[in-house]
Amino acid sequence: MINSEEIIKKMSNQKINYDSVLKKVITSWEKQKIRPKILLHSCCAPCSTYTLEYLCEYADVTIYFSNSNIYPKSEYQRRATVQQTFINDFIKNTGKKVGYIEADYKPNEFIKMVKNNQLAEEKEGGKRCTACFNMRLDLVAQEALERNFDYFGSALTISPKKNAQLINQIGMDIQKIYSVNYLPSDFKKNKGYERSIELCKEYDIYRQCYCGCVFSAKQQGVDLKRINKEAIEFNKK
Repeated sequence: MINSEEIIKKMSNQKINYDSVLKKVITSWEKQKIRPKILLHSCCAPCSTYTLEYLCEYADVTIYFSNSNIYPKSEYQRRATVQQTFINDFIKNTGKKVGYIEADYKPNEFIKMVKNNQLAEEKEGGKRCTACFNMRLDLVAQEALERNFDYFGSALTISPKKNAQLINQIGMDIQKIYSVNYLPSDFKKNKGYERSIELCKEYDIYRQCYCGCVFSAKQQGVDLKRINKEAIEFNKK
């Protein structure tokens, strides 16, 4: 399997075009006539829509739902259910094979990490988010290594609100720790984000109004009591 660092070293641009890197990685798969196994972290169904549509043309993809940052638990359960439902519907509609693995929900570990590092008051997109990306990508890499995947990656780069440069750099750093390749990406490119919105409408997918953690939700003024009530009603159905 090609390590994306080999491609990046040849790029002279100061700001790396990770979409271009991904395309070159895919080209290498096609030349070698291989279909790699990818463990792709997904924070929610909307982020996985276009990413699956795109990657499943070239690789065998398994979604890894590892999101202990999501609060409250009822909302976590709703997002996990919506993720599974989309995967099942996607398989039926496309005939593609997509796996699904759900990590244990351990919100206390996320809260502990935030408080120990004094990140509770950080703004959305700041150091708390960086620590969250680190935490989740590290877990994906561990799982990918244990289950013999060729690559680990994340669907987070499809969001215009997430720093794709940062996410990819974290992934590139983590691959140096584990013997599994990181799959670079910038899925919002090539109108990927717009396509994800279209697919959400097509599959009637629930799109949440906040990223997930209690800290960002409170900063944004999200009514968590209403969210909890709606999620509980959804989960009952």
